[in-house]
Amino acid sequence: MNSLLERGKDDWLAAADAVRPEGRLYIDGNHRDAASGATFETRSPRDGSGLADVARGADADVDAAVRAARAAFDDGRWRTRSPRARKHVMLRWAELIREHAEDLALLETLDMGKPIVESVRVDVPSAAYCIQWYAEALDKLYDEIGPSGADTLVTITREPLGVVGAVVPWNYPLIIASWKLAPAIATGNSVVLKPAEQSSLSSILLARLAVEAGLPPGVLNVVTGIGPEAGQALGRHPDVDKIAFTGSGEVGRLFLRYAADSNAKQVQLEAGGKSPQLVLADVDDLAAAAEAIAWGVCYNAGQTCNAGSRLIVDRTIKDELLGRVVDVVEGFVVGDPLDPATTMGPIVDQTQLDRVLNYLDIGRDEGAELIGGQRVRLESGGYFVEPAVLDRVANTARVAQEEIFGPVLSVVEFAGVDEGVALANQTSYGLAASVWTRDLATAHRVSRALGAGTVWVNTFDATDVFAPFGGVKGSGFGRDKSLHALDEYTALKTTWIDLS
Repeated sequence: MNSLLERGKDDWLAAADAVRPEGRLYIDGNHRDAASGATFETRSPRDGSGLADVARGADADVDAAVRAARAAFDDGRWRTRSPRARKHVMLRWAELIREHAEDLALLETLDMGKPIVESVRVDVPSAAYCIQWYAEALDKLYDEIGPSGADTLVTITREPLGVVGAVVPWNYPLIIASWKLAPAIATGNSVVLKPAEQSSLSSILLARLAVEAGLPPGVLNVVTGIGPEAGQALGRHPDVDKIAFTGSGEVGRLFLRYAADSNAKQVQLEAGGKSPQLVLADVDDLAAAAEAIAWGVCYNAGQTCNAGSRLIVDRTIKDELLGRVVDVVEGFVVGDPLDPATTMGPIVDQTQLDRVLNYLDIGRDEGAELIGGQRVRLESGGYFVEPAVLDRVANTARVAQEEIFGPVLSVVEFAGVDEGVALANQTSYGLAASVWTRDLATAHRVSRALGAGTVWVNTFDATDVFAPFGGVKGSGFGRDKSLHALDEYTALKTTWIDLS
């Protein structure tokens, strides 16, 4: 992948011109059109141009995919293979992802708009590493023997759930898909993946590479389509055993309803956040904090579920810190995502851009002072906006409470640690948070007091696959990543044997 990072803009433009994305469904090891023949057009956010016609899957297609997944599960073509055999296939899958890094990175950048450098350096290798990590973990898991008497043998074993419906968002199509696919498939389940309609293309290639690596047909299927059609059909399907969902809280609650209305399937939700960066008066390095705060809200154009979109800062250092943050974001290059010099690419589509711009208007109406936030690069036809800072925000304001999903930072000031913690926790979300302080005791106390699934101290968005990721409160329940994710895709079975 290092050679890809050495390419210039002209090289990537030429490569993009040659891309011919596959937009058909992938079911039982084959590409196919939607049963209705319907398609929808996906447009590249870099210039608004049509990128591909994607199959508009619906009830019949979801049913076909679920039936293929169920057949693959029931006949044991994958789940009954030894852990070593499954490991071999998944390691080969990870290698094929790396071998196809250019294709996957281009699809990610053209479809979603993230800078090509990030697609190459972060998204593709992260997906490959996640699959590799679970491949290497799956033959190191042990079941249990219960502490029974000599005349009894009690075994406690993990068993795959069956058919998993994985529903992933448009902001990190490869990474978040891998978080769900890798543990689900490693433990022997079959999967139907429903990618977001805004960014479906990399998922189709990802599934094809899995089968090329030796995953039996039917174990991984991809149904593209519109959420209220394909997503709802998957959520309501009576032969799906679990839904693993990442997306908005509104849609997450719909999947809970779908489960209740159908077969009471398990539902795992990661439903976004409004993550605070809590900066205390004794912070040791304002420059480092400013850098992390700027990147924490602007990386991927702010389209990140755990984006640090609330700066909650002690009023004694607020002006100096905010000045440093503004200096950092003003140095970001908002540009063509195919240009390696670009720091921040476009918003994913016109609908989301309008949402971001509308929130900036709301913030001003609520009395906030707006710095930046102008729409730029209009001549490109793409969906670009500058980083925006909303200063003098009340913590009860909509821009401080609602997930915007754009490069928008709301600044709230406080006096005293206890007030800062209270403001940080005054949200319906609980996905992530950070605290900046040089005092170790304060760091421990505040970290425990913050209501979030992940808390960073003197950093932001540090991550690895071994660390569980997920939220509390309105951000959902269940965990992606780490060995704990294996529990999300298995059920415990007790077998009690009388030896007398």
